[in-house]
Amino acid sequence: MMKKIISLLLCAMMLLGLCSVATAEDNLKVGLCIAETLGDKGFYDSANEGLQRLVADYGVVGSVVECKSDASAYTDALVGSAEENDMVVAVGWQFWDALVEVVPQMPDTKFIFIDNAMDEIPENMLCITYKENEGSFLAGYVAMKLSKTGVVGVVGGEDSATINNFIVGYQQGALYANPEGTVLPAVYTNTYEDPAKGKEAALSLYDQNADVVFAVAGKTGLGVFEAGAEKGALAIGVDSDQKGENPAVVACSMMKCVGDSVYVVVEQYLNDGVFEGGSIWDADLSTGLIKLGYGDAATMTQQVSDELKAEADALMEKIISGEIVVETTR
Repeated sequence: MMKKIISLLLCAMMLLGLCSVATAEDNLKVGLCIAETLGDKGFYDSANEGLQRLVADYGVVGSVVECKSDASAYTDALVGSAEENDMVVAVGWQFWDALVEVVPQMPDTKFIFIDNAMDEIPENMLCITYKENEGSFLAGYVAMKLSKTGVVGVVGGEDSATINNFIVGYQQGALYANPEGTVLPAVYTNTYEDPAKGKEAALSLYDQNADVVFAVAGKTGLGVFEAGAEKGALAIGVDSDQKGENPAVVACSMMKCVGDSVYVVVEQYLNDGVFEGGSIWDADLSTGLIKLGYGDAATMTQQVSDELKAEADALMEKIISGEIVVETTR
């Protein structure tokens, strides 16, 4: 009798083991292709954070490829990731040409293109774009309200439609707060990977009497916070809540919640089997994926008062309702 029980237990354990193997093999595989590198504490790190939450919450098998700004690597990265995964998330406009080539050739793989929308979108690809101009309007408003000189600035990673969409919103919001104020011409660093250049660009703006500078330059933008610390001035972060990088300098951040958007799309597919291929999801303020972040009020210095936060919230509702129309480069 005992031998029979032991035999049954062993059989049960073997079946459980087989079930575990089958489950692991059946888990959705998601590959994240990064145009540059992780470590920007913003755009790319946000995408990876969303992937890692999917790994933790749903057992997704995740992988990451960093292309390190090497244009010759984009196509190979997409093909390699698509061959190994069920779904590929391409993060960065730099993948545009490679996606045009690769996506139609790999119809069994689902693709998510972050931050851009292609002219013709295949049925196996979803494009996610963001109304960063709307959130940047709020950031510009807060920047000008915090400014003691009435002069604010912005450092951009490049002179492109996406970066300029941040900038036009920022300029409009700043002048909405103070029509007599000055928004200095943007300084473009032509790189997203060099904090030293970000610091140099920001110092040039602080030296022109700006006392708040918006960093819209990926990893390069981290240098803006260094410049702000050196000058005893303020900065505004981007994409993720970057206040933790220097709570005494970063007043707030204009958050473009890439990780959350990736999470929502993959979660919907896992739960409902729905993947809205062939379409564009344009995330605006109403989605909660575009917003201002102020860090942890309990542990971090708050340069933005509760009153000013309330003003920003009221402006957000006016933008959502259409009472305020924010300029755009798209």
